[in-house]
Amino acid sequence: MLEWHRHRPVHASWLVAVLCFGVTLGIITSFAFSLSIPTPVSLFIAFLLFVIGFRKKRVYSFGLVLVAGILVGFLRGNSYRDQLSGYEAIIGKTVTVQGVVADDSDIGQRGEAVLRLGDIIINNYSLGGTVWVSISQKADIKRGDNVTIKGKLSNGFGSFAASMYQADLVKVERPVPGNIALTARDTFADAVRWAIPEPEASLGVGYVVGQRRSLPEELDEALRAAGLTHVVVASGYNLTILVSVARRLFVKISKFLAAFFSGSMTIAFMAVTGMSPSMSRAGLVTGLGLLAWYYGRRFHPIVLLLLAAAVTLLIQPAYAKNDLGWQLSFASFTGVLIVGPLLQNYFFGAERPSAIRQILFETISAWVCTVPLIVLAFGEFSNVAILANILVLPFVPLAMLLTFIAGSVALIVPALAAVAGFPAFLLLKYMTKVTLYLGNVPWAQTELALPPYLLIAYYAALIAICGLMWRKTRFNFTDQLVTY
Repeated sequence: MLEWHRHRPVHASWLVAVLCFGVTLGIITSFAFSLSIPTPVSLFIAFLLFVIGFRKKRVYSFGLVLVAGILVGFLRGNSYRDQLSGYEAIIGKTVTVQGVVADDSDIGQRGEAVLRLGDIIINNYSLGGTVWVSISQKADIKRGDNVTIKGKLSNGFGSFAASMYQADLVKVERPVPGNIALTARDTFADAVRWAIPEPEASLGVGYVVGQRRSLPEELDEALRAAGLTHVVVASGYNLTILVSVARRLFVKISKFLAAFFSGSMTIAFMAVTGMSPSMSRAGLVTGLGLLAWYYGRRFHPIVLLLLAAAVTLLIQPAYAKNDLGWQLSFASFTGVLIVGPLLQNYFFGAERPSAIRQILFETISAWVCTVPLIVLAFGEFSNVAILANILVLPFVPLAMLLTFIAGSVALIVPALAAVAGFPAFLLLKYMTKVTLYLGNVPWAQTELALPPYLLIAYYAALIAICGLMWRKTRFNFTDQLVTY
């Protein structure tokens, strides 16, 4: 019997999943261990194991492709670590740094500008990673600008290779013609603010293009306390709404047009919002989901989850270095695509859920999967998250549509901006009131310390519970259309 199982054929998709798990595991562990085997030898061994595993496609092939994936992950992680080694000699020294602003600038607690720089050049040497910088001067700095700063370089934190506090801004250069997608976003945001008063305008802009950093501080804090931050950052939720609308508009005309415009919408949205960890994951998942849908195929969520994790880490290994955004993105993705459907099928069987029930289960599932990471990182979690999401989330698609109409009319016929923006204002006013009320009640958040070993135990228990639910329901995950 054991011999039969060892030679039992397996589907290639599960070998891909195991390979991607190996790659992910290799990159994550490469930050703690180094690999002494020469790179050419490691690549040859990985390639040989990969070919044998996929050629045989037997149960024992899992072990072969797992080792191949770990070797590839180790090599990629070690390569990234070598790129960061140049920082060690200059930590604590005053240096001049040239870099490209990788994301929208932020405002710190003391009113200072906060930048995240990539494409780093220090002392005429190119270095990998991203540097976190705060500057005291006020300047018009946007994503994609080339900046030169001077200050004392400090150790990094999270996924940042280094940091610099209260740096002096030496020079800002904006490429010509600049970031066209960013210019279009800012022009549209200004039009929305012409049609809709604040803070509702900033909330609407956050829904449509994921621009959270322009939100008023009080509303931003209330969104975080109420567990609603995910709807005003560039994420899979916003992208899913846009892609779903595009697909439904064109699928009756042509499947090709539906896929083409949905894909174009994905690329445009990623260009406007930038390549944050959550956006990288969302764009990849949506693209793969659309591709599978067009060719009449289905992805198992576990395969897609592991594939997206491996690809994003291969492109940017820094995400594995304690990047909370990347971790939360995949945790919520797991909740929506695995835990949520299992819960619905366990309690209601194959009955198609209503929109409210689906949002409720997805919200609970995403919260269950992400809350330990939030507690570990911030020492607190939202007590009102589920209620806030039920009251706000069903109206987000309509709010996005009304905000888009308001901004478009303000651009084309400015005289009608206030009229076009009034319906969006009413809906956004309701959402703002709910957010501010729930985010400011005394019991909105609870402080709680979570040791790392309890985090591991929590996820182990969650995996066991999901396994038991699947064993009882035998839910077919591939029946889902994955584009989230």
